[in-house]
Amino acid sequence: MILIDTALLSEAQSVIEKYKLKLIQKNPRVYQNDKIVLVITGMAKDNTIDNLKYILSQYKISKAINLGIAGTNDTDIKIGTLFCTNQKLENIDYLELKTLNSAKTIFTDTKSYLYDMEAKYFIDIVSKYIDHQNIYVFKVVSDYLDDTIPSKEFVKSLIQKNLKSIEKWIY
Repeated sequence: MILIDTALLSEAQSVIEKYKLKLIQKNPRVYQNDKIVLVITGMAKDNTIDNLKYILSQYKISKAINLGIAGTNDTDIKIGTLFCTNQKLENIDYLELKTLNSAKTIFTDTKSYLYDMEAKYFIDIVSKYIDHQNIYVFKVVSDYLDDTIPSKEFVKSLIQKNLKSIEKWIY
């Protein structure tokens, strides 16, 4: 099975629709077809770790993908730009990502980064079960680290616009 992990339902909706995934469990929310299992782990460290450990105990996973939004400290990067943050892939931009424990972090970096609240924990957990070359972290830039929370519709549209670019890594 291929695991797709998102923190939010709005990050998962386009994947659920495109691959016709069916809800099979509500806590954590798990969707599935014959090749893909998608889990919505929730935000931050504990939710990510606990829900991924559960999924990895229930399924034989051959590839794992974390898909979601991220903020950046670089206003020259366009909102909606897709990055792979843990591997350099053909036709996908690469940028280092930092995982934070709080959205209220003070940013002093002068180098460009992406920021999220889950990816480090995703990699830590799935790398115990899957080879590194089969682990992917895809992030779409949603904001410039201001206090605005992107709407669910905006998040869904960001993922939807970039889904075609990552299809070949899903299957």
